[in-house]
Amino acid sequence: MHIVCVVCMHAGGTFALYSLLRQHVNFSGKSVPVPVTRLASDVNLRFHSRKSSQQPRMLAFLEGSSIAQAVITYLVLVGTCMVMGDGALTPSISVLSAVQGIQSRSSSIKQGHVVLLCVVILVILFLFQQYGTSKVGFTFSPIMLVWFALIASTGLYNIIKHYPPILKAISPHYIYLFFARNKRVGWEQFGTVVLCITGVEAMFADLGHFNKKSIQMAYSCLVYPSLILAYAGQAAFLIKNPSKLSTTFYSSVPEPLFWPMFVVATLAAIVASQALISASFSIVRQSVALGCFPRVTMKHTSKKYEGRVYSPEINYFLMIACVLITVGFKGGPEIGQAYGVAVIWVMLITTHLITVVMVIIWQVHYAIAGTFYAIFAAIEGLMTISLLYKIAQGGWVPFAITAFFLIITLSWTYGRSKKHEYEVSNLMDRQDFIKIVNMSNRVPGICIFCTDLMNGIPPIVRHYVQHMGCLRELMVFVTVRHLPVTSVLPEERFLFDRLEPFGVYRCIVQYGYMDTQNMEDHEYVVSIIASLKEIAQSGDEILMMDSALANGTTFVLGRVILNMSPERGNCFKRFVINNLYRFLQKNFRSNISNLKIAPSKTLQVGMQYEI
Repeated sequence: MHIVCVVCMHAGGTFALYSLLRQHVNFSGKSVPVPVTRLASDVNLRFHSRKSSQQPRMLAFLEGSSIAQAVITYLVLVGTCMVMGDGALTPSISVLSAVQGIQSRSSSIKQGHVVLLCVVILVILFLFQQYGTSKVGFTFSPIMLVWFALIASTGLYNIIKHYPPILKAISPHYIYLFFARNKRVGWEQFGTVVLCITGVEAMFADLGHFNKKSIQMAYSCLVYPSLILAYAGQAAFLIKNPSKLSTTFYSSVPEPLFWPMFVVATLAAIVASQALISASFSIVRQSVALGCFPRVTMKHTSKKYEGRVYSPEINYFLMIACVLITVGFKGGPEIGQAYGVAVIWVMLITTHLITVVMVIIWQVHYAIAGTFYAIFAAIEGLMTISLLYKIAQGGWVPFAITAFFLIITLSWTYGRSKKHEYEVSNLMDRQDFIKIVNMSNRVPGICIFCTDLMNGIPPIVRHYVQHMGCLRELMVFVTVRHLPVTSVLPEERFLFDRLEPFGVYRCIVQYGYMDTQNMEDHEYVVSIIASLKEIAQSGDEILMMDSALANGTTFVLGRVILNMSPERGNCFKRFVINNLYRFLQKNFRSNISNLKIAPSKTLQVGMQYEI
């Protein structure tokens, strides 16, 4: 029955909870790989959540402990990377489990044929991602409704036909009886239960587009009853047909319903796979926005739903991983073992994070939060331990994928942190900057200098000014700031500061991780100039801005190369900076890649930082 089950709740749960924490907790410790710079204006920033005036003691502890902040951050990074492994495993196991039923129709259909068919379906599924789910999204709900109706009716049929008393299994005391009777074997099978419960909170392709009430009603009135009837029906069938354990699902389907069930199961598997693939795109997008992952291409595929995005780099990685997993394991049970390990680890990490959120943000009483944590952590912890022996039987796959993404994530965050440290310690002196600008010729037009620093003038500016000899009459240092909130209100989008000498400004452009950033270069500049006029102190200053806008714009992009000398750090850190980070920096997108800038308006300035 787990053939189309996919845990969408936990798919984005870890990062959603972390983003919520970053709204309320100042993660500024030096041990945090991705600290958020706080500005004085943040006190007026209307985050899309409310903070109570009575802050719990855990908040003070968390803000004062850089170690605790680092532990939570790294835990989130591990959970996020584990979800990427889940994104590679879910399509494989879902499609494979649905298609395998065809073998029961003919002995001439071998496992190799099933694997080949799965590969074809998976490749088509991933190639279709570039068109977005909106094209066929209207079919998802009917498919799932038919799916639940079929499994519920089939389950009810098997219960009535084979063993009606099976419904007694709903009683929790059978859990104790199961372990008392099976002992070690029961313990080893306990982890396999994960493959059953993964469908309980699933079957919603886009949970973020539904409200809390609709999800609760759909789960309570449709999903849960259907799953109970389906599993109970299969158990009743096995009581009378124990020899058909390996083909329980399709063997329990009445003959006239086989082909309709096969078609709907395959379609439902595709819907379930689509959910995890879409979730992977969304998670990577949020990770990029918070500086936890290198910038990748993000394309919006829906004009109606802002959160629907597509990343070709992530898509093709997942496609290759899915095909390799399917072919490598030849459709064997190892895929199920790997999937169970991935799911339970993400669930365990999510439980830890949600407990922190309950205490700090929701301000649930410590006793209630502690009880919640004890119950769920104990259940998930026991499942995790029972699955340890599955690691050698395919459970290593999600850890391998997690390690791959962790290498990318940690190399990127470490390199960015070292770059930030260098720029902060080598800021250009303001008086020196004023002197150099005054000595340079000012020519008509606008210069948009893109920098990651929100305070001070980065050292690469000195490099630029000294070599250019002339500057535009209007110079704006622009920093794109990604906040750990869903969306930034339009009136909070731009923050401006007037610098010396005349005609030099600083602009901070703020985005939430779900805000659209695709803008034309001219539209971007017009928005900046319109906001600058609001802080203009004279009509001459406004005239200067209009004149500069009419004379064209140049976007200056700083290209910084980090180089760690042999005297600094150990060989491992040098390898990370000089090789891994430099590779990521060279091959991924720039910080203003979302702007559609004409090549003729772009000037790239390179500089090497010796750290």
